[in-house]
Amino acid sequence: MSWFRCAESRPWASVRLICFPHAGGSAGFYRPWAKAVSPAVEVHAVQYPGRADRMRDPLIGNAGQLSRLIAGAMMPLLDRPVALFGHSMGAVLAYEVGRILQARRTAPVHLFASGARAPHDREEAELNGDKDDDGLVAAMIQLGGTDAELLRDQEMRELVLPYVRNDFRLIESYRQRSGPALSCPVTAITGDADPHVSPEQAARWADVTDAGFTLRTVPGDHFYLVPQQSLVLTEVLRTLSVPVTP
Repeated sequence: MSWFRCAESRPWASVRLICFPHAGGSAGFYRPWAKAVSPAVEVHAVQYPGRADRMRDPLIGNAGQLSRLIAGAMMPLLDRPVALFGHSMGAVLAYEVGRILQARRTAPVHLFASGARAPHDREEAELNGDKDDDGLVAAMIQLGGTDAELLRDQEMRELVLPYVRNDFRLIESYRQRSGPALSCPVTAITGDADPHVSPEQAARWADVTDAGFTLRTVPGDHFYLVPQQSLVLTEVLRTLSVPVTP
């Protein structure tokens, strides 16, 4: 099964934007971006195993292993410039994939880290992945972006909670490896009302790159990028020097 979902193929696009979902998320989270973004950009979203149309594939609970598999699967997409966008857990995975691509001399042109603390800012936190089902559901609802009514259904819980728990454990056990800084610029974006990532914490992404760094704070909570989709895409296009309109 392919690792990427592309809602609209654009052979003429000048850049590919590879999007990494949050913990418990799937490629479908970025589907609206394909139509909303400039025609000069082809959007691909990572489909992690163990969910959606990859429900039968084994879950992967190690960030390093998952990043290596994603980077390997990305090779056919590197025939044109690639930028990486990751939200929450996805930001850390995008960073790790970027490091792998750089080591292979196919570095991304930009990394967008959304709603996430920097890779080296992994202070001890509550371990949501070790909670019982009710505790895990409560943690998901607190983060936002989750339909609480949906998770009251037991069958839905049995379907969703295994991969959500896997993802929480993956990011909660993640620790940055030593190695070279990224050679591409980094933009960190965070919601001004995000209870999990402050602007000061988001600013620490500056430490992971030897190129330029930009911090953007926008209105919203942890899932600010849903209501602020237009603002986020405008920022991405401006940064990549792609026209906002056709």
